[in-house]
Amino acid sequence: MKPLPELTAFLEGLPEPHILFDSQYRIIAANAAYRRQHSPDRSVIGRTCHEVSHHFAVPCDQAGESCPLAQSRISGQRERVLHLHHTAQGEEYVNIELTPLGGADGEQAFYVEKMEPLRVAKGAPDAQTLIGRSEGFQHMLSLVARVAPSRATVLLLGESGTGKELVAKAVHEASPRAGKPLVAVDCSSLPENLFESELFGHDRGAFTGAATAKAGLVEAASGGTLFLDEVGDIPLPMQVKLLRLLETGTYRRVGSTELRHADIRVVSATHRELPQMVSDGRFREDLYYRLSTFPILLPPLRERQGDIALLAPALLQRVTAPRRIVLSQGALRLLEAQAFPGNVRELRNLLERTALLCDGEQIEADHVAQAIATGQPNPRTSPGPVLRHAQQAQPATAIAARTGPANLKAMERDALRERLRTHTGSRAELAAELGISERSLYRKIRSLETARER
Repeated sequence: MKPLPELTAFLEGLPEPHILFDSQYRIIAANAAYRRQHSPDRSVIGRTCHEVSHHFAVPCDQAGESCPLAQSRISGQRERVLHLHHTAQGEEYVNIELTPLGGADGEQAFYVEKMEPLRVAKGAPDAQTLIGRSEGFQHMLSLVARVAPSRATVLLLGESGTGKELVAKAVHEASPRAGKPLVAVDCSSLPENLFESELFGHDRGAFTGAATAKAGLVEAASGGTLFLDEVGDIPLPMQVKLLRLLETGTYRRVGSTELRHADIRVVSATHRELPQMVSDGRFREDLYYRLSTFPILLPPLRERQGDIALLAPALLQRVTAPRRIVLSQGALRLLEAQAFPGNVRELRNLLERTALLCDGEQIEADHVAQAIATGQPNPRTSPGPVLRHAQQAQPATAIAARTGPANLKAMERDALRERLRTHTGSRAELAAELGISERSLYRKIRSLETARER
């Protein structure tokens, strides 16, 4: 059965990349936008969608990806997924929307796939976007792609240094409000007596020193997005007024009776446990539920397997430009062996410090080791099991010669065994000394026990 020529002509006129393919994944029609994006020098007709878009020899669900066709066969309806595609511009994250088309017998016969590049993230090093390929990163990004086009309030959760402001920017730039302002408010840095004035503005004479009227940050974000960073630090009296803004879309300047309308989308972020703060009476329950319409958890760097190899070159480019400097494989392996409790922010700071300690054009493992040691305020505090062993058991040059993944793991296990043998305090104190979370420490101890049983 062949598709109607009117359908292929319709697809050809669409601005976004579209393809039409059959139940065997064979492309029957592809519009000009798809051909330019994915295969400008070769015809795609007759080839499979997974071969052209992914360079896979098998369908996506057999190669570790989610397959919208397989999902559509189960659900019988349209499906949306986020994929990492090979394009003429390199690897890009793409929003996929697949629509099944039924044949005369009512069964799914053809599928139309629409692709919209998510330009706020990449699966390869890039100095200007979110970067990552790990499962946790891709799950987080899929939620960003799904919620961004809506008006829903978004609550970004995660440890300090995981990049919440960058994700807020991604939500804004992937939304219909991308052409309007993104205004960030650092709630932890605003004194309580100035919070209302900064957020909502004030009229002339509203308080001592208010010689002129001033618009607030809500007004500055009109038409765009208001990003409330560290929302857990908002004073309780202000939480009531913020709730009114979210529920009614209205506010008043300090000293004014005029009710103003706010055309904004609110994205907030915190590293605090807001449900616990609600239980303790330190955060309003109604405001919590209003802010967390769509929560997104940002994974810590230690759970983003393989992403340091992508992040490190891009971060190094940002902190050393216009200087051109690269990481050796030994330096990269040593970076990948660190716990990074400060997450991406800590990685960025370490790379900047490392670059300053390197006079050449390539960073070696001993430069990284020196930078980590330099960053320790107390020489008795271990920067992590691997580095502690590197500093005390062998010189930095030996690290460079022995930074294979297996050796690094062995170094870390040896150092942890020694630390457990000599430590007399609590496990929480030990985790703090090692620069890792208690959960990570317990995982490492279980790993030691498993290795001993073997």
